Amino acid sequence: MRANPAEYELIAPGTLREVVTLLSKEAGRCLPIAGGTDLMVLYAAGKLAPRKFVSIFGLPELQRIEVTSSEIWIGAGCTYSNIRRHKVISDELPLLARSAAWTGGIANQNRGTLGGNIANASPAGDSLPALLAYEADLILLSVRGERRIPYRNFHTGYKKSLLAPDELIRAICIRRDFKNYFTYARKVGARNAQAISKIFLAALGRLSDRKIIDVRLAAGSVAPVPLRLTRTENVLKDQSVDNSLIDLCRSSLAEEIHPIDDIRSTTNYRTVVLGNLIAEFLMKLAGERNPS
Repeated sequence: MRANPAEYELIAPGTLREVVTLLSKEAGRCLPIAGGTDLMVLYAAGKLAPRKFVSIFGLPELQRIEVTSSEIWIGAGCTYSNIRRHKVISDELPLLARSAAWTGGIANQNRGTLGGNIANASPAGDSLPALLAYEADLILLSVRGERRIPYRNFHTGYKKSLLAPDELIRAICIRRDFKNYFTYARKVGARNAQAISKIFLAALGRLSDRKIIDVRLAAGSVAPVPLRLTRTENVLKDQSVDNSLIDLCRSSLAEEIHPIDDIRSTTNYRTVVLGNLIAEFLMKLAGERNPS
């Protein structure tokens, strides 16, 4: 059954200050909405509970991308199109630029926002493993002020997060420390775009004297939340890539992830394919050749 539009209310304050003031006064009763690409799917299916929505799309404070000497600040209202077209992001954060290009089609990329993907808290969100691999921080805003938290701590369970009812995500902050890293991203789904991921892997690595001195692995659709694979990373650090290391990596991975059987895939498929992706990443890292 389709939703009845008369059961919903949309408010469009003109400033960010007005938005956070409204969220404070009606905490828990108002939901910020930016591009609406996730909510409209629920609305069309009749699964979006009637409530009051607060539009934050187009607020200039949320659409800025600021580059400092040490960090890149991406406004939570930046669209995927904003992100994939930004030269510094493309050059220094290619995992994020690539995931933005794989999120939905062009229409969705023109409306959907990075902050919305985070707040939606789906373990299949295409941009989220890249943020984990880059060790992003989030700036959360309310009338009480701002607080900065590591993104890796943000998701507390399936569709749950540390975002308070009166808060919204203002910006995503990533250090400019990744120019010399080998990068790898793969999305497995029916298509690269306009399809929910069966598996998504974002990976970064650095070698010295043929040994892995740093590695970051993050995956989507393999647990109730987007997952940083820290246990498997520890298996790989200070090691040379060979078949025995890849076997150890597969064993560690099988114990670290918690995939499910659903309409898109099975537990066994996700475990095996993610192991294959990490093996491919390691072989390319050992060859020091970035994938196209």
